[in-house]
Amino acid sequence: MTDPTTRARTLIRGFRPGDGPPLVAAWCRSAPADPVTADRFRSLVLLDANFDPAGLRVAEEDGRLVGAAYAVRRLTPMTGTDLEPEQGWLPFFFVDPAARGRGVGRQLLTDTLDWLLAHGRTRVDFAPYTPNYFLPGLDAGTYPEAAALLESMGFHTVDEAVAMDRSLTDYAFPPEVTRRVGELILQGYEFGTPTDDDLPALLALAAVHFVPDWARAIRECLLHGAPLDRIVVARDPSGRLVGWAMHGAYESAIERFGPFGVLDEMRGTGLGNVLLHLVLERMRALGAGSAWFLWTDHDSSAARLYRRAGFGTTRVFRVLRREAAR
Repeated sequence: MTDPTTRARTLIRGFRPGDGPPLVAAWCRSAPADPVTADRFRSLVLLDANFDPAGLRVAEEDGRLVGAAYAVRRLTPMTGTDLEPEQGWLPFFFVDPAARGRGVGRQLLTDTLDWLLAHGRTRVDFAPYTPNYFLPGLDAGTYPEAAALLESMGFHTVDEAVAMDRSLTDYAFPPEVTRRVGELILQGYEFGTPTDDDLPALLALAAVHFVPDWARAIRECLLHGAPLDRIVVARDPSGRLVGWAMHGAYESAIERFGPFGVLDEMRGTGLGNVLLHLVLERMRALGAGSAWFLWTDHDSSAARLYRRAGFGTTRVFRVLRREAAR
């Protein structure tokens, strides 16, 4: 039961100028395992092409910001002309620890979901909004109260993603991978940094055979000055580009590995393992102390490849969904 006195003095409203600094500060108090900076908040929220100030719902008590929940819908298509008119996202929400236990979180989320529904968004996912997600889902181990609240409001798990990392301080290129590189080169395969002229084929490979967001990530990191040698591509004996791996594609973080893809028909050849280690070798040469990424499916072939390369699971995220009648 919600305290009616608390409800009376909790104001839920849209984002407005002056909210940014207290919002970032409250976020860091509320989610110390996943703090944010003003720069990241600006880049991933305020400058996002789909940002609508009315969708960033702010909870205020006695003039003090005590929580926020971000609702977003596509105003700009991710690809083609599809605005995904039934799809909305909830990339984050939080309630300041000092304001918890009074129903603020439920009030905030109810208001946020109502806002999305009013814009026709009957399906809401937490939290894999592309292009600008903070985390792929909810780490229920770190945030059990948030998990319970979302479940009580009709969210259910539709996918599970794992984040992984490995130290590079003792990294050495494995001898068996060296041998496999030699075997593949003898067969006519080539590995190396793409040229400018290779980029259209690389973007098409990422967008058509994988996901459009990976093509966007490659394009934007290069536009923002990332050097081409963050990328290693593989060509088959005919010269066709059949895979790539890279690092530093997101937020200029050189220790962040990915995106990474090899055509389905090439799997089982060892190309993926070769590309992975060629990029890890470059990362180590740049001085990276570790390699990490946020999202792969727990039981996928990619996850098994990463484990064989020394990666271990660091966090597990639940991708949650709520569907409502219009």
